Order: sequence, then C-alpha cells, then structure tokens
Amino acid sequence: MNLVAFTDGASRNNPGEAGIGIVIKDENGNTLSRIHQYLGIATNNVAEYTALIRCLETILSPGRFDCSSLVVHTDSELMARQIEGRYKIKDRHLKVLHARATELMASAGFPCTVTHIPRSQNSEADMLANEAIDSKA
Repeated sequence: MNLVAFTDGASRNNPGEAGIGIVIKDENGNTLSRIHQYLGIATNNVAEYTALIRCLETILSPGRFDCSSLVVHTDSELMARQIEGRYKIKDRHLKVLHARATELMASAGFPCTVTHIPRSQNSEADMLANEAIDSKA
C-alpha cells in the first residue's frame, strides 16, 4: 500500500513548549492514523524532526502497516531540504536527529521521500501539534 503522511512540529516561543502532529493516510486519502505528542521544551526544528522520526517509526513498526512506498509532507522547508541534502546542517543536535531520520528511511525497504508543502496544506498535522501542546498529552 502506498502511504502519504503529513507531519508538523510546533514550538511556542522557540524554544518553548513543543508538540508534534502526524496524519497517515492511504493512497485514497483515507486517514489510517492520527498522532499527537507533547514534547516539553524544544525548538521548532527539533519538533519538526521529532515528528518525522515518530512518523517513520510508526509506519515501520512490524505488523502496523503494509507499506510499499511513503511520501511524507512537511511544511518545514529547512527539514525537507536537509533530508534531500540541499541544505547543510549546522546544529549538532539536528545532525543527530537527521541521522536517525535518514537511517529509518534507508532501512524501510521501500521508497521514502520527504516533500515540502505550504503550511496551508498541512493544517491537520498543525492542529494536532498544537493540540498536543494545549493538552500536554
């Protein structure tokens, strides 16, 4: 099955209280999973990477999804370009998160891509990330 995911990380005051939101859909647009998680204090970039990593870990969990390809949409141009190798990663902590994300993508056994989309097209994941902060859950 071809999967499409939308991820978002939010941080209030950057760094500040942070959360992630993830929506996983099948190729027909049916929602298969909605995830939100409160992170505590983090930067927006850490939250964005954490959302991507959690998404990949969820999809790669044995028996969870029968995935043959994955496209992850994010409104973080920085993260998408860093994953593509187009932007350098200067922050030491982001280098660790980037390495984990690319390791998961490489180990998937199916094509995984991360694409940048406008924020207006990522409203559901954004809502979940903010809900995580609001509820601290």
